[in-house]
Amino acid sequence: MSKIKLALLYGGISDEREISINTGKQIEKSLNKSKYTIFKYDPKKDLKKFFNDCINKKFDLVFPALHGPFGEDGRLQGMLDMLKVPYVFSGCLASALAMNKHKTKIIAHEAGLDVASNIVISKNAEYNIEGIIDILDLPIVVKPTELGSSVGISIISDKKNLEQGIKLAFQHCNEIMLEKYIEGRELTVTIMGNGKKIRILPITEIIPVVADFYDYNAKYQDGGSRHICPAEIPEKVKLELEKMALKIYKQVGCRDLARADFIWSKKDKKPYFIEINTIPGMTKTSLAPESAKVAGISFSEFLNRLIKYNIK
Repeated sequence: MSKIKLALLYGGISDEREISINTGKQIEKSLNKSKYTIFKYDPKKDLKKFFNDCINKKFDLVFPALHGPFGEDGRLQGMLDMLKVPYVFSGCLASALAMNKHKTKIIAHEAGLDVASNIVISKNAEYNIEGIIDILDLPIVVKPTELGSSVGISIISDKKNLEQGIKLAFQHCNEIMLEKYIEGRELTVTIMGNGKKIRILPITEIIPVVADFYDYNAKYQDGGSRHICPAEIPEKVKLELEKMALKIYKQVGCRDLARADFIWSKKDKKPYFIEINTIPGMTKTSLAPESAKVAGISFSEFLNRLIKYNIK
């Protein structure tokens, strides 16, 4: 049987470039070389070559190990759709919707999921610090609307630092979201598959060790956080999270793989939807591969399944 020719994209030009490079290296290392011929591209320097190789049908499938804008936000997926080149992970529309945290929350709210109260501010628009605090109260979570890996996120507990948090978020995105802080346990649900063959993997609880919340260092530093999988939560909460994750997966239109993040509120004991990631990280500390491992799926087989979804 001939090998599958696979284009592996990693790096890119977003603020999540370094994480994407780590993800790509981990994928390349773990792919079964007897099954796949791998062509590597970094869109930051290889975009023209990759485009030409797409046109010339050099490979069978694209595996975009990219995070953030210009890789995970629908732009790449739209180009590949136009070129009629198949790829792993969600399509153009689902990728674009999931990348915008505010748009996803609107969809989630309309689908019946609980979400935190929030305000969106565009760059150069006028805003009133007092008014924001009156609506959301403190603490407030400030984040770019279209970026992952907790880049540019801060939790603000006092009025004097809110302006600083807003400026930090605007360094990374032209639109930011401020949302009411919900104290609770952070839980994440990995979903795999398409159509009638969708599988929900064991839920993971994330406990930051080196920070007060699951920030960049807690995510990617060795020992930065503890991951408890399966999460030690009541069966009722587990079932509710699975139901919510499946609903947002379908409502956004995800395929192949996604990871939905939630906060289980300490105050009212309800899970609140945070966001859904259409290309979850795949470094050695990443959540989706860990969840798959607990489910009995090795990382190599995990990748095989994602690829098989798209090989006809």
